[in-house]
Amino acid sequence: MKNLRLPSWTLGLIGIILLILVPILYFLPRAQTKNNPADYLPEKPVHVDHSDIVQGEFTTGQDVTRACLECHEDAAAKVMSTTHWTWESKEFDVPWRDEPASIGKANQINNFCIGTQGNENKCMSCHAGYGWEEGRETQQANPENVDCLACHADTAVYGKGAFGNPAEGIDLLAAARSVKAPTRENCGKCHFDGGGGNGVKHGDLDESLYFPGESLDVHMGGENDMLCTDCHWTEDHQVLGRLLADNYTIDPQEQVSCEQCHVNQQHEDERINTHLSSVACQTCHIPAIALEDPTKVTWDWSQAGQDGREDDHFTYLKIKGEFTYDKNFAPTYLWFNGSNEYRYLLGDPLGEDGITYINKPAGNIEDPSAKIFPFKLHIAQQPYDTVNNYLLQPVTSGEGGFWDTFDWDIAFELAQEKTGLDYSGEYGFTTTYMYWPTTHMVQSADQALQCESCHGENGRMDWEALGYPGDPIEWGGRK
Repeated sequence: MKNLRLPSWTLGLIGIILLILVPILYFLPRAQTKNNPADYLPEKPVHVDHSDIVQGEFTTGQDVTRACLECHEDAAAKVMSTTHWTWESKEFDVPWRDEPASIGKANQINNFCIGTQGNENKCMSCHAGYGWEEGRETQQANPENVDCLACHADTAVYGKGAFGNPAEGIDLLAAARSVKAPTRENCGKCHFDGGGGNGVKHGDLDESLYFPGESLDVHMGGENDMLCTDCHWTEDHQVLGRLLADNYTIDPQEQVSCEQCHVNQQHEDERINTHLSSVACQTCHIPAIALEDPTKVTWDWSQAGQDGREDDHFTYLKIKGEFTYDKNFAPTYLWFNGSNEYRYLLGDPLGEDGITYINKPAGNIEDPSAKIFPFKLHIAQQPYDTVNNYLLQPVTSGEGGFWDTFDWDIAFELAQEKTGLDYSGEYGFTTTYMYWPTTHMVQSADQALQCESCHGENGRMDWEALGYPGDPIEWGGRK
């Protein structure tokens, strides 16, 4: 038999076809079988021990940052482009204002500690920057003010103090030598204790998550032992996940979702799958808020400053007023499409129905992009100007602040220059609502809500408030 020889052009064509088909055939089966959520977790960088790399004497936080930038030249610039640094969103066109407005902790009001402006010596102990005593414009412009240690140092050897600077007595060399990829402890130092203490603000983020069991959070507990950055994917210091309370609209590409890892996963029970278009994963898998540590649910500033009352973290503090806490309770359920319908801006008028909403999650039963979602509702009594009819932000900390004088008039007068809001000299207290989306303390499937949890005789859903004429299981409404 003669040897078969193919023309050279045929061999070339076969080669091209193979170059095209081989990668397709290689990757296609992997894509089809990649249904384990763990396969989608980001690869963690190999940690480089810095204990023998970092040298020198450091007397200020800026000294440490300069040393970091010798190797990580672009790190500060990348951090400075994030909302972790600016504490402020881009400007939005909002329907109730003629001019665009930005929203963020740097310039907005809430119904916890009320606001940061004028209170930088206390509030900025959670900011990833130094030097707030210089004023915002100067502080924000200096790359050396970026605090690398806040996110990367061992929290056992590093902590922050007044104006965002290192706390007194910190061994900065030891802190710098301890740096590594961020841990739950790094993130938790600010996010678990936001609003003035453990569990105060969120209800699904508190110090119980430092070392959780699997029954507390199926992702962070037990064998999974996931870090915050496993879900909050990070590139060039841009961290996925934007806070509803500090924004108006949020680009879905900037948000964290269960579907990042749980790709096209269906439940074995088809009845559950029929709910996926209208019920968020969190609604069933986070059946309760504040499972171990209590969270603050009301805050009454009108009671602050009283003499003769005993301070107690969970009921009353002279500097802050009266509180109530709760734990292991059902969330509030609202339609939610990922953004705000409304976010109170400094100078906005009070609500006409006696309740002023700091934020209103966007979405309703007619919105195809909205799903029923769990929230923590925080209700406050906070100060407002009775003549100008808007909420007031006081200066609370520092010389002349309310915590120094216990005089509201002085606190509001000091704040005028900081906030740009005039104070008429007349104040009162009004009711405000603020919603916090619940996305942590996720439970395993066997602990998720069951049919009767929502559709039973004593179901937790307020169907009429959600826009239904009644329980949709009885009349076949939107599932």
